[in-house]
Amino acid sequence: MAPVIVPVQTSPDLPQSTTVVVIGAGIVGLTAALCLAERGIPVVVLEKGRIAAEQSSRNLGWIRKMGREKFDVPLSLASDDLWTRMPQRVGADVGYRQAGIMYIARTQKEMAGHEGWLRSVSELSLDSRLLSPAEIDRMVPGGTGQWAGGIYTASDGRAEPQMASSAIAAAALANGAVIVENCAVRALSLAGGRVHGVVTERGEIRCESVLLAGGLWSRRFLGNHGVALPTLPLVASVLRTAPMEGPSDIAVGAPDFSFRKRLDGGYTITQRGALFAPLMLDHLLIGHRYLSTLKAQWKNVRIAFGEEFFRDLSLGRRWSAARRSPFERLRTMDPPVNDALNREALHNLGQAWPVFRDLRISQSWAGMIDVTPDSLPVISPVASLPGLTLATGFSGHGFGTSPAAGQLAAELITGDAPIVDPAPYRFDRF
Repeated sequence: MAPVIVPVQTSPDLPQSTTVVVIGAGIVGLTAALCLAERGIPVVVLEKGRIAAEQSSRNLGWIRKMGREKFDVPLSLASDDLWTRMPQRVGADVGYRQAGIMYIARTQKEMAGHEGWLRSVSELSLDSRLLSPAEIDRMVPGGTGQWAGGIYTASDGRAEPQMASSAIAAAALANGAVIVENCAVRALSLAGGRVHGVVTERGEIRCESVLLAGGLWSRRFLGNHGVALPTLPLVASVLRTAPMEGPSDIAVGAPDFSFRKRLDGGYTITQRGALFAPLMLDHLLIGHRYLSTLKAQWKNVRIAFGEEFFRDLSLGRRWSAARRSPFERLRTMDPPVNDALNREALHNLGQAWPVFRDLRISQSWAGMIDVTPDSLPVISPVASLPGLTLATGFSGHGFGTSPAAGQLAAELITGDAPIVDPAPYRFDRF
C-alpha cells in the first residue's frame, strides 16, 4: 500500500502558455518550481498522476552528507542549510530534524571503508567522526550487536517524505506557480530545433524552457526524442512501525538493516544491504555500463525475471504526440513489496536491538529508484535539445539533496549564479 501524502489543492485548468514547464511533481521538480515562482518567473508543473506519489513519498527521509563522493558533498551542504530554513520558507513543518546519522560496521574491512571516506573529505571540515563500539552502545543503548565501530555525523538529519513535498507544493502555489495533476506530458514541442512547448494529453502549452524532473520515467521520455539517458530501475521495500519506545533519535544504518525515528513516533525500517532488481529490457540494453558497480555490490542486488519485464514491454518505447503515451497507461509506479527483504530487515534489527522484536507494523510499501552508472544525478541542459534541462537520475538520494538540486536546476534555466558547481552533474559525462 502506497504511503498517504498530505493532499494539496492543485489546478483543474491547463494554461495555454507560461515561461517554464516542469515535467514531474516529485520533490525536485516542486522545489525547482518554488524557486522559479519566488523569483517571479511563471511556471507550470505537470504531473501524470498525483504529486509525490512515487519515490518522493516512498524514500527513507534521510538527509545526509556522510558517505557521499567528495565532489557531491557541496550539494548536500547547501541542502542542509535549505532544509534548516524550509519550515519558515514554506510555512509548514516538513518533519526536518537534525538528529544525526550513524553507520555501524561489523568488520574491520567495513570500518576501513568508513575511514577511507573520512580521509577523502578531510579538507571539507565536516563534523563526521569515527566511533568506538563503546560509543555506539552509549549513543544508541540497548543493543546486543558486536560492532567493530562506526561513523557518525551529528549535522545529518531527516525529514518526512509524506509531508515535505506537499508543503513545498503549497508554497509554490502560494507564490504563483500552477500545478496540474493527472495530466501527462506526451512529448516536447520543437520549433527551429529548439523547445517551444510541450504536448500533453489535454493539449499543448507554449513555453520558453522545460525542466524534465520525471524520475524513473525520464529515460523513456527522452528516448522517444532520440536522447539516451542511462538509468536502470531498482526497487526498495520499506516498512513503518506503530509509535514505540526506541533506542535513539539518531538514524542508524547497519550493513543489513537501517532504522530512523519518525515524527509520528514510529520507525521507518528497511533492509539496507539489499535492493530488488526486476529484470526489464533496459537491463539488457545498458546493463553492461553497470558491470563495475555490480561486481562490487552483486551480493546486495536480488535479481528476478517476472511480470515486470512484460509490463514494461507493453508500455512501449516510441509514440507520437497524438497517441496515448506510456505515462497515461501507468500513472503511478507502485511496485509490490518484497516481503522477504522486509523480514530480513526485521530479523537482523531484532538481533541487534531486541526492543524491535515486539514492534507492530503499521504499513509497508515499495518504491522504484532510477540509478545512473555513477549513482550521481543529472542536473544539466541537453545540448541536442536547446531549452531542455534535466533534473533526474538521483539514484535514491534525491529527497535529501532536493532543496539544492531543485534550486540548481532553476538557476541553470534562468542563468543565475548556481548554488553549487554543476559540473559533476552534467549530462554529457555519459
